[in-house]
Amino acid sequence: MKIREIMSRDVRTISSDATIKDAANIMNTMDIGSVPVLEDNKLVGIITDRDIVLRSVAQGQDSNQKISNVMTRDIETVCSDTEVHEAADIMSKKQIRRLPVVDGDSLVGIIAIGDLAVEGMYADEAGEALHDISKDTLS
Repeated sequence: MKIREIMSRDVRTISSDATIKDAANIMNTMDIGSVPVLEDNKLVGIITDRDIVLRSVAQGQDSNQKISNVMTRDIETVCSDTEVHEAADIMSKKQIRRLPVVDGDSLVGIIAIGDLAVEGMYADEAGEALHDISKDTLS
């Protein structure tokens, strides 16, 4: 099965010039933990709730600072024709919960561990990936 078959296509994005507060508001409103960051319609990073907490709040930073100061720039991506098990392997090895889906230079979706778990035949891979991701945060 290909990523395109289970990815979320309606992805909320944000500009790198937006503020951390703007990103937090999107996360709160949409009930999500990350927002892909675009510059000139090109994916340049991702801002996560963890980025905000560790790189801003914990450092005593102002919530009106730009996302570009705290976002994760070096991100893993997959293309829409990637096999689902390959995405699960990437999530497990890189210890990430969400993967932007990019075709060419365009963001076309996002795949999350929850998307894998919903697909019955990939529930074991999702569980294994989540276990691998969580073990470092639990130790």
